[in-house]
Amino acid sequence: MTLDTLAVPEWIARLPKAELHLHLEGAATPEFIVALARRRGQPLELEEGRAHFCFSDFMGFLLAYKWVCEQLRAPEDYVLLLRDVAERLRRQNVLYVELTLSAGVVLWKKQDLDATCEALFKAADEVRREHGLEVRWILDAVRNFGPEHVARVAESALRWKDAGVVAFGIGGLEEQGPAALFRATFDKVRAAGIHVTVHAGETDGPESIRAALDALGAERIGHGLAAFRDPELVARLAEHRIALEVCPTSNLRTGALAQQTGSDDLKRHPLFDYVRGGLRVTLNTDDPGFFDTDLNREYALAHQLGLSPKELLRVAETAFDAAFCQSALKQSLAAQFRAGAAAP
Repeated sequence: MTLDTLAVPEWIARLPKAELHLHLEGAATPEFIVALARRRGQPLELEEGRAHFCFSDFMGFLLAYKWVCEQLRAPEDYVLLLRDVAERLRRQNVLYVELTLSAGVVLWKKQDLDATCEALFKAADEVRREHGLEVRWILDAVRNFGPEHVARVAESALRWKDAGVVAFGIGGLEEQGPAALFRATFDKVRAAGIHVTVHAGETDGPESIRAALDALGAERIGHGLAAFRDPELVARLAEHRIALEVCPTSNLRTGALAQQTGSDDLKRHPLFDYVRGGLRVTLNTDDPGFFDTDLNREYALAHQLGLSPKELLRVAETAFDAAFCQSALKQSLAAQFRAGAAAP
């Protein structure tokens, strides 16, 4: 089938996809939070709920994210959110997702992280049987909470390694949590066979990405928006096949794009240079509940801004190839992707 502008959105919707950078808490919509509040007898109007999702800069986004996390008060709340997210992903023909759980925030709230993990991982098995969606987990720590906090989250990742946790990562304020502080923890995690992905180069410069590679052994980089500012770093990422988890709409809405490029014009996003420069690039939504997006929209946006269907296919295939799941599942998913991509 020859793809034209009108046919591409439908083709994207039918294309089998994987998503590697999706925060479970960040996928909560205002509608979900309002329904959750009413479920426990708390009056919350939709307009009020939506007001909490409004922000104008990165710090405002973090405060909005904090508020949403505070609404998740028990393991069953997290399970309800997982089921809501799973239904949306399957409607987008997503076959595989690596969901990031803000485990560090669960600890910060003084909630039982093990109980939350147990409930979520059991529910993920049910989601696989009901929807055919393969869910794996990334436990995420908050880098600006310090080394002891990051080490506590890492211990949880080690405990739950055999229950679907495939990777460990850190997010938060890059400038306030230098990667070198966490070297020992990441050495321990990698030695145990858990993969590593690190948020870097989102709001800080290329040096943050270099530190994620050098100090933490990052196998993928969350965002990597600032890499274009350092051609030698771009060459290194290409040579070592480090996949970038690119999130265009997120970068626009949080102000990170303007911070890195001096413009809020998505045409300035380095995604297109990365793809055409041979980097391993994946497309992701990051926190779709805050940004009013989904994975199909991110692919459609990338096409509108210049990526060809052939380039989109490469990006989609890269997501399966860069997944942290076991090789047998990866091969099965890759076969499903190729069959779906070849279908008329």
